[in-house]
Amino acid sequence: MSESNNPASLDVVAIGNAIVDVLTQADDNFLVRHGLTKGAMALIDEDQAVALYGDMGSGVEVSGGSAANTMAGLASLGGKAGFIGKVKNDQLGRVFTHDLRAVGVEYDTAMAAGGAATARSFILVTPDAQRTMNTFLGASAALGPDDVHPGTIDRAGITYLEGYLWDPAEAKEAFRKAADLAHASGRRVAFTTSDAFCVDRWRDEFLDLIESRVHILFANEAEIMSLYQVDNFDDALQHVRGHCDIAALTRSEHGAVILSGDEVHVIDAEPVTNVVDTTGAGDLFAAGVLYGLSQDMDLHTCGRIGAIAASEIISHYGARPEANLAALVKQKLG
Repeated sequence: MSESNNPASLDVVAIGNAIVDVLTQADDNFLVRHGLTKGAMALIDEDQAVALYGDMGSGVEVSGGSAANTMAGLASLGGKAGFIGKVKNDQLGRVFTHDLRAVGVEYDTAMAAGGAATARSFILVTPDAQRTMNTFLGASAALGPDDVHPGTIDRAGITYLEGYLWDPAEAKEAFRKAADLAHASGRRVAFTTSDAFCVDRWRDEFLDLIESRVHILFANEAEIMSLYQVDNFDDALQHVRGHCDIAALTRSEHGAVILSGDEVHVIDAEPVTNVVDTTGAGDLFAAGVLYGLSQDMDLHTCGRIGAIAASEIISHYGARPEANLAALVKQKLG
């Protein structure tokens, strides 16, 4: 693909669900009582959201959303980040907008005046630090092609698409529009499969998107195995090779593997004294890799930055960085 002659004023712009996370601690019995699959993300309606919230313990509200978390991480690393996602003009929508702008992310998507409330995700953290997410998509599902402005995509070196937002038909068209605009401008497209259940629902469409429009793919071990319907990670590696320019595949405590052509980089997980909450680990790994790529770093260094960013996020509750990631990377890498 030819490179754009226009310098990018944004390193990365992401398109995804604009969500406020409600985090609480829960035990396995709570998950069983509500029929929840541990470690997965389930979509719920507004009635289910009310019922779940009523049975939860006290929670902490933090602006989230997978791609928005990635952009917050990118900004903390020193990158120029933008975000496209839909909220309603309600209290949580204003909180989300303030929080994202406050960490240095450009965010100008028009708020919805009516319709469903701003999205929220109930994140249940069990004592083993696993997170089980139950998401009411609300206003975020109203994102459509009109929210994707050609000028924004043209200004970004990389356009990053969140697989969680593939369910609504209008959002799907927004993704395709953004990817086509990026290609036309000589920019790169990155995509995260987000969740194995997303892959199960949209396998054929994900494969078509990856092979036709995506340069940089992010997936975890379960997602990439589900995508290619294989029983082991090594087989999945062979399938993904050549389907996109770069594949960054995470394996939890076993680190990550980054593939590009004949290059294979094995990235060790960054040591963490106490794993508190794994929410956002993949989002922040993506932030590190995208930041490194935007700065023309080699793939191994990109992966190391991703591992460092992920280690910070799992050391506390919530999926937004609490430490200055640029300073942390400088300390770790020198």
